[in-house]
Amino acid sequence: MTSYPAAPPPGQPGGSSPYDGSQPTPPGGQGWAGAWQGPPAPRQGGPVGGGAPVCPRHPDRVSYVTCQRCGRPACPECQRPASVGVHCVDCVREAQRSTRPRVTVFGAKTRPGARPVVTITLIALCVLMFALEAFGGLPIYSTFAYSPAAGRVEPYRMLTAAFLHAGMLHLAMNMIALWFTGPFLEQALGRVRFVALYLVSAFGASVAVLWLTPLEEFTRGVVGASGAVFGLFGAVAVVLARLKMRNTQIFGVIGINLVLTFVIPNISWQGHLGGLVTGALIAAVYAYLPKRAQTWGAVAAIGGLVALLALATVTRYTLL
Repeated sequence: MTSYPAAPPPGQPGGSSPYDGSQPTPPGGQGWAGAWQGPPAPRQGGPVGGGAPVCPRHPDRVSYVTCQRCGRPACPECQRPASVGVHCVDCVREAQRSTRPRVTVFGAKTRPGARPVVTITLIALCVLMFALEAFGGLPIYSTFAYSPAAGRVEPYRMLTAAFLHAGMLHLAMNMIALWFTGPFLEQALGRVRFVALYLVSAFGASVAVLWLTPLEEFTRGVVGASGAVFGLFGAVAVVLARLKMRNTQIFGVIGINLVLTFVIPNISWQGHLGGLVTGALIAAVYAYLPKRAQTWGAVAAIGGLVALLALATVTRYTLL
């Protein structure tokens, strides 16, 4: 313990008290209570807090949290969680630019948690077309439905028929099947490849109807997304085989739908079969192309398949 000399009593030399009047009066006649003027005002244009660290992107916000990469302060709005501490948005953006994007085995960019935009759009188009026909009173069916006889004059019907449906149950069944298969394929293949798969499968289904329908039924209209959906069924089977994933459920669904195709009347088995084969062929191209040729090879293969389907269409109409 350390001892200190006793303080002299008030009134003695060296002793004073704020209460005995021995303290000098502050200049200007101010009392002691008026001598405190508060903290110094911040400098004009300077950081808030008189030198406290501020966020570079928001200079009016004080932040004592720093980025683990660049060491600069980052306010809560500019902080991004990292494996250790936080990173600022600038460092995160720079890292994304310098990092090679991750892709699936089929060459599609991975989008974890992304919405299946294409699938939702296809469903919305089908529902819209049905609503315009059923509730809007527009001649959608007669204008866009496909039959081999009408397709000879208006070939666009070979695609537009895939967005039409003959009733509420028909629409609901196809949209449920599309929702169960679409998001998986859209994420695995990528949006552009998925769109090509759907449309070309619908085209292949119409070509099969053209070739396999008897001449006496050429004027019979065909509508529905089931041809394209069967193309998705075939694609799912190929994709799962490529990924070496066992999923007996999807093969069971495909088998059940094939059986129903031939059992239930007024179902175009030609369109279902054509869509299934076309979708499987397209998925095989996506799945087994060499990695270096995944982009241009897919474009060339899809273009060649479309050309073959178009040639088959012209040939069939020529032979009539």
